[in-house]
Amino acid sequence: MKLIQIKICIGGDHMKQDLGTLYGIGVGPGDPELLTVKSARIISEVDVVFAAASTKNNYSLAVNIAEPYIPKETTVRVLQFPMSKNKEETCKAWKTHAETIISVLEEGKNAAFLTLGDPMTYSTYGYILQNIQNLAPHVPITTIPGITSYQAAAACINTPLVEGEECLMVVSGVNGGDRLRQATIKPENVVFMKAYRNIKDINAAIEDASGYARCVGVSNCSLPDQKIYPDTREFNDRIPEYWTLIIAKQSSNHA
Repeated sequence: MKLIQIKICIGGDHMKQDLGTLYGIGVGPGDPELLTVKSARIISEVDVVFAAASTKNNYSLAVNIAEPYIPKETTVRVLQFPMSKNKEETCKAWKTHAETIISVLEEGKNAAFLTLGDPMTYSTYGYILQNIQNLAPHVPITTIPGITSYQAAAACINTPLVEGEECLMVVSGVNGGDRLRQATIKPENVVFMKAYRNIKDINAAIEDASGYARCVGVSNCSLPDQKIYPDTREFNDRIPEYWTLIIAKQSSNHA
């Protein structure tokens, strides 16, 4: 009599081989041609594409940028995040959406989370990544870098971000120019992201620091409606566009 051994797997082992991979993808600043070749390839191969949007609408600029590379049959899911300073509310959204993504990966589907610029630079993806790593450490994740808006902005105004032994400080402009004020030694080069929020205070901090001979504003970088402002002081009399950053440079031979 021949004995047949039947192995029953509950949980764990069979789940591992069925897991999909999450790809965190930076789609760049706006121009679809600034996506990396690798990003474009993976976007065309995954089963599901995720992206963030405000709770006020379902629009995602990241999806719009990546659209030429997303096959028609690919599922696109826009996750809504509250634009709120309420930490409890935002943390709840990160956790909820992380669970949504995990459920897709555990179905054996590969997914991409699209984000503007670079996924590791001021990105919603960073919070989603941390939550997935905490909730499901067994899930495979690959993060693919992207071109940041300030890299693209420096290129469009033909201005090096740093040279020689110079320093570069990249800060959020949400709280105005406080970060620059707090710096004991002022860096030769400063980038203010999200500058539209408190533009007057950013300009005031730059003025107080003195030495910044060139302060350029760039709005909607690499998009069809891109605008360059050679002197950011003109923002004191007008509100800049939502996607606006400032590059401030101290005096140099290239200023």
